[in-house]
Amino acid sequence: MPSRNILKIDVDNSYYHVYARGHGRQKIFRDEEDFEMFASLFERYLSKQAVSDRYGKPYPHLRGTVSLLCYCLMSNHFHLLLYQNAAGSMSQLMRGIMTSYSGYFNKKYGLSGALFESRYKASRISSDPYLMHISRYIHLNPKDWMAYPYSSIHAYFMGAPEWLEPRPIVELFSSLPAYADFLNDYAGYKESLEDIKDELANQS
Repeated sequence: MPSRNILKIDVDNSYYHVYARGHGRQKIFRDEEDFEMFASLFERYLSKQAVSDRYGKPYPHLRGTVSLLCYCLMSNHFHLLLYQNAAGSMSQLMRGIMTSYSGYFNKKYGLSGALFESRYKASRISSDPYLMHISRYIHLNPKDWMAYPYSSIHAYFMGAPEWLEPRPIVELFSSLPAYADFLNDYAGYKESLEDIKDELANQS
């Protein structure tokens, strides 16, 4: 569950910007394997078919209750854009991902204690224009965003895995090239930052 006063209204049929960073701004991804492990947790909970652990016990199957629209994993933080169909499903997804990843990370590096600064922050997105701009904010987080391998940007243009659902974003535009033009509009992006700051979880 999220930390106190971090989640802005946990309701169904809503879009959320979700954000978390490492405790003390430490790195939460140190190598390629770490990024891949985190992404595999999306697959675990959001694939079409339920996934089981090595003992045959199924993990929570959350597809249909919460959807991942876009994401970006940076060295010491991450951004997600989620759509929650059923209240509480986002919390269940984030609890599963962050608990599993923290256990993996601490075991791999011989650490203990909290990996993340807080459980996560989530801010409800109030309109389609904000949704468009926040998807751009997430995808443009890395300086080299067009070549960055640990975001959903390539999946938008080259085919998405089944656990990623870019359609709600793409359908806000006339075409994929129109979305590409939107991403490349740096002047418009800079102008939008002041307007969307209250919609961003990492600004709350």
